[in-house]
Formats: sequence, structure tokens, C-alpha cells
Amino acid sequence: MGAPPGRGSASRGAADQTAAPGSVGAPGPTAAPGPTAAPAPRPPRLLRWGLPRDPEGTGHVTGFVVTALLTVVVTRGYLQLTGFPQIGGGVLHVAHVLWGGLMMAVAMVLLLSFAGPVIRPIAAFVGGIGFGLFIDEVGKFLTRDNDYFFTPAPMIMYVTLVLVMIAADTLHGRRAHHPTEYLAGAADHAVAGLAGGLSKRRRAIAVDLLAQGRAAPGGAETEALLAAIAPDEEEILDPLDVARRRVGRAMGAVAARWATATTGVLLAVLVVAAPATLALSRAQGDRTPGWAGWGALAATALTIAVAGRGLVLVRRDRPRAFQWLRGAFLVNLLLTEVALFRVEPWLATAGLCVAVVGLGVVVAERHRLQRLGDAVAAPTA
Repeated sequence: MGAPPGRGSASRGAADQTAAPGSVGAPGPTAAPGPTAAPAPRPPRLLRWGLPRDPEGTGHVTGFVVTALLTVVVTRGYLQLTGFPQIGGGVLHVAHVLWGGLMMAVAMVLLLSFAGPVIRPIAAFVGGIGFGLFIDEVGKFLTRDNDYFFTPAPMIMYVTLVLVMIAADTLHGRRAHHPTEYLAGAADHAVAGLAGGLSKRRRAIAVDLLAQGRAAPGGAETEALLAAIAPDEEEILDPLDVARRRVGRAMGAVAARWATATTGVLLAVLVVAAPATLALSRAQGDRTPGWAGWGALAATALTIAVAGRGLVLVRRDRPRAFQWLRGAFLVNLLLTEVALFRVEPWLATAGLCVAVVGLGVVVAERHRLQRLGDAVAAPTA
């Protein structure tokens, strides 16, 4: 006879409660709620807009500015030496601002026509020449009588180029690049490699960018893509890169042997040059604005103070000392030279060259010290 329904139900309920934890039908322990994972931080707005910054962007902008500056110097020097000839005959005058606009248009068309990073330095070079030819005639656009020799024009040109460099530093230097931007840079090199292969130099650049962005989503895929690209040593000539490497080697050689002495001598030249330029201008009877004279002297005093602090620190803390010396050259470039371009443009151009060379030596020495520090820290890492 079967058990009564009530008793059987009770027996089955007891059996269910005493079933082994791992058996089918057992309720099992209830998992305790774990901590909620923190949401991933939102990427910067530019990345959300699909605008990653190029890790090599500062170099491209620097090449553009240097090319434009050299174009202005060469153009003005050539015109002065040749008596300011005119293209177009007695009726027409084909101003070189038109050639500048044409070259800037060529640079823009190149950027819009080709994918990958190879075209950017070429466009920076062509566009820099065009911008230099364009801005060289700024005096004509600021005066009613189209005065090419407008006295403040050289200062306006110099300030414009300085502002371009400050804008580039604000965009690229104030905030560290996001890992996805490094990864995008590596993938950008892969874009060019898919079509024609990668040289050892360009592959090394891509691998370095990949190492800094490997943690971003897509890092493994980008690494596999770079590995699949065939080697090819044929490259288009990059005049900015050729100049950058040669200048870098020269600055590095000087910094390795005579960094402190060279820096001190160049700073001394700049400190003496400012009052000498003002004295020469006054002796020639030029009417120098008061703000330019006092501004140049005040900036020179600030340069002396900053440079003195750096030289005092050379023996105790060399990396920090060269950081101060870098500041001294920047004070000269951003303040003193602006005033001197208003006083005597050609002497200011010479001072600008001295300051740029000094800044290059300081930067090379800082890189050397950083490499030495990394080498010392590597065995203990």
C-alpha cells in the first residue's frame, strides 16, 4: 500500500532539504553580491569626436614654423641684396604672397589626398614655405599705402610664429597623450605599410608607439597587423626629418662634451647682445619705442636671473640645472627677441639663431641625462 499523500509529501520535502549540495535539484548556496566594478573613465572629448592627437604632431608643427621662419629670412635677404626686383614687368606686380597662397593650397591638397603619416612632414614643409611667403607681406595688409617696409612687420611675423608654437604646445604638451592616441599613431603607420611595406626606421617608430598604447583596446590586433606588413626600405625624401636628425646628432655631440661651457657662452652672448642692439639703434638715430627698449632690458635681467640659478645648480643637481637653463633660453625667445625684432630685425634674427642653438644643446643634454638615469634605474627595476 502506498503512503498517505500528506506523509509522502512531507517525506519528499525532507529528502529535498537533505540532498547533497552538488546533486541535481539542490538549491546550493546563495552567492554574496560582490563589489560593483567601477565604470571605465570617459575618454577625452576629442577622442569621443574621433580626433586623436598625433604623437608626432609637435614635430610637424615645429618643422612648419622653422620652415616659415627660414623662408621669411631668405626672402627678405634675397630681396634686399637684389634691390627688390618685381615679377610681372612694368604694369603687373606678382607679389610673393600669391606664391605663398599657392603653396599652402598644395599642402592642403596633399593632406586631403593621401592617407597615412608619410605625407604630413612633406605638407608641413611645403605649407611652411607658403606661410612664410604669405606672412612676409603682412606690412602691405596692415597699412593704407601697402607698405612692405612697415617697421613693426618683423615683430608681428615673429609673434605670430611664437603663438603658433604656443598653441601647439597647449594642444600636445599640457596633457599627456592617451594610450589610444599612441595606438592610433601605430595603426596610422600600419596604414602606410599596408600599401608599400615599412622600412626599419618607420617600423621602429610604429613599434615604439605600440608599446605605449598596447593596453588600449585593439592593441593585440594592431601588433598582429604590424607583424604582417612586409619590410621595404624605399622611402620618400622627408627634408624635415633629414634636417632634424642631422641637427640632433650635432647637438648631441656638442652636449656630450661641452654642454655647460657652450650653454654659458651662448647665454653670455645673448645677455650682451640685447643692450648692444639698443645702443646701436640709438647711435643710428632710430626711434625705438620706449616699451621695446625697457622690455628688452627687463627680459634680459630676467634671463640673467634664471640662467644664474641654473649655473649655480650645475654641480649639485645637473638635471634640474639644465631645466633652469632651458627656461633662460625660453625667456629670451619669448620676451627679449620680441622686443628686439621691433628695434633691429636683422640683429634680432642673429640673436634668435643663437638662442635656438643654445636651446638645442640644452634639450640634447637633458635627453642624455634622462637616458643615463633610465640606464641606472633599469637594473634595479
